[in-house]
Amino acid sequence: MAEPNETDIPSWLAAPQGYEPLHDRSTFAGKSMLSIAAVLRQLRLDDGRSSHLSPTAPVKLALALGAIILNSLAANIMVTLVLLAFVLVRAMFLPGKALARAAAVACTAALLAFMLALPAALLGQPSSALRLGVKALASTGLAMEVALTTPAGELTGALRAFRIPNLVIMTIDLALRNIVRLGDCALETLTALTMRSVGRDADKRSSMGSVGGTLLVRASKASQDTYDAMRCRGFEGSYDRRSTARLRMADIAWIAAFVLFLLLFLNLEGIV
Repeated sequence: MAEPNETDIPSWLAAPQGYEPLHDRSTFAGKSMLSIAAVLRQLRLDDGRSSHLSPTAPVKLALALGAIILNSLAANIMVTLVLLAFVLVRAMFLPGKALARAAAVACTAALLAFMLALPAALLGQPSSALRLGVKALASTGLAMEVALTTPAGELTGALRAFRIPNLVIMTIDLALRNIVRLGDCALETLTALTMRSVGRDADKRSSMGSVGGTLLVRASKASQDTYDAMRCRGFEGSYDRRSTARLRMADIAWIAAFVLFLLLFLNLEGIV
């Protein structure tokens, strides 16, 4: 009788197992990842870059807010078209990614405004939907251009220059930054859940609870780390306000352009 060779594989180990995992659509992870990614594309704080021809952040913020208010008050569509023309010209000088992001947000806002005002056409005002859509396109595009061409630190300083309370600025700043970080964490957790899931997940509620629990733990840790960092850096809850007494030539030029836009508004509206 021949002795068994040590290199021979046992027959039970060489037999095929024939295991086929059950099919599962796993729409929870897929739809959740798409929704989170769509939100993060809108909330992600990219550090904008201002050119030499751009005004300072307080002047830029004040002029943009004034232009949006005039656009909302205008009854003559020419005011909105002039502002839209300026927005389109300024958009030509944006980088590719910033231009795509600004166009996506502005077009989405315009489409939403158009759809909300569409029933007014049935009440005898067919131009109301188009007018509201163009107004939303101009105002949202202008707001996106200000946000994408101004660094986040300068925007914070501009808010402080307008005497906005420190607590409001800190709440907005930390909320936006941590929403993006927690969104990235949610995407990583859902990706890991998708890659490690084999077969059918019979308890999707447990998976949802696990993702939520992971985010809760990460949020608690992030808040403690932020608190410790603020204490180490001596943060007292106040934002420094940079001196804005000196105006640059770019500020004067943009203020003059806004004055011309204001005069155009007053003329077209028949006020003067």
